[in-house]
Amino acid sequence: MSVFWGDKRYYSINYHLKSRYGQRVQNIPIDAGFTCPNRDGAIGVGGCIFCSQKGSGDLAESREMSITQQVNSRIERLSSRGINKYIVYFQAYTNTYAPVEVLRQKYYEAIADERVVGLAIGTRPDCIDAEKVRLFSEIAEKKDIWIELGLQSIFDQTAKFMNRGYKLDCFDRAVRLLHQNNIKTVVHLIFGLPHETKEMMIDSVRYISEKGISGVKFHLLHILKNTRLQELYSAGGFKLLEKDEYVEIVVNALENLAPDIVVHRLTAEAPREILVAPDWCLKKRGLLNSIERTLAERNTWQGRLLKSSARGYD
Repeated sequence: MSVFWGDKRYYSINYHLKSRYGQRVQNIPIDAGFTCPNRDGAIGVGGCIFCSQKGSGDLAESREMSITQQVNSRIERLSSRGINKYIVYFQAYTNTYAPVEVLRQKYYEAIADERVVGLAIGTRPDCIDAEKVRLFSEIAEKKDIWIELGLQSIFDQTAKFMNRGYKLDCFDRAVRLLHQNNIKTVVHLIFGLPHETKEMMIDSVRYISEKGISGVKFHLLHILKNTRLQELYSAGGFKLLEKDEYVEIVVNALENLAPDIVVHRLTAEAPREILVAPDWCLKKRGLLNSIERTLAERNTWQGRLLKSSARGYD
């Protein structure tokens, strides 16, 4: 037996969106001008140790442009490739870290173009509350919307090392509140964090599979310039995963991931000019091919090893 979603052995975001809209849908990453409570002192300073100077928004448009200008600029480039539908991704920093009326103005500006079919909002669990969830519900009546939460790991000792600024129970409360209001959630996990074993990484996957989330992004830990993580790496504080190790972990993660969870990402991306290591992650297509080839060679697929009566998989 084997399971396929189109030509993939996992439930990819491309398959999901094409099934829903009948055509390719492209992300537009933007920088809406936010900061982060883990940078400005509200919760902490310095941010998570892996986060870039642009708040992980290095592939987004410039915050010097308005949201409308950012969206139009990217659509102008992409429409020439025959792409007609878009999801605006509020990527940089913490995109619910503002009063709700400020958020409403920014979100509605982002969906003003009729070719924009949805919003993806990157944020932290400690910046989710009932008033903001009501705004998400309001937008969900008009466009697709999902909230992306940077969990990275379920282990609080890892969170402390990362300077994440919140514990797992905070994540659980935010997910519960979002799901009570039928708001989709996408969870980010990082593989290769210092002091985590392969078993710990897969435990994080199993945990989120029990939470009723709608999507996941898997990230390779990579080192970016001018981060605290770079300082630790340069001092010899830890070793990064090799390509074969990462492929093995991702394949095992997919096997333990609930089959109704959409896989938005299998690896991280970083601009070459700010990447310190590992160099092999720049060859993204080759890495994705290796993951898909390994799935095929083992005749395995997303959810094959999942044992969960809670979600009905036995």
